[in-house]
Amino acid sequence: MAKTDWIHCPKCGSKTRTMIREHTVLEDFPLFCPKCKYTCVIRFKDGKMEETVPEKA
Repeated sequence: MAKTDWIHCPKCGSKTRTMIREHTVLEDFPLFCPKCKYTCVIRFKDGKMEETVPEKA
């Protein structure tokens, strides 16, 4: 069975409502933190999360 874990908010560090597994790959995923109400777009690959800056049109 694959290990699962919660994604943590990049701003306050609390758990979000999104669970991931070891092999999960996310590209341009909208993440919302219910505690601090922070919304951002992330990338997740190889166990590392990176907050992306949206491009302005």
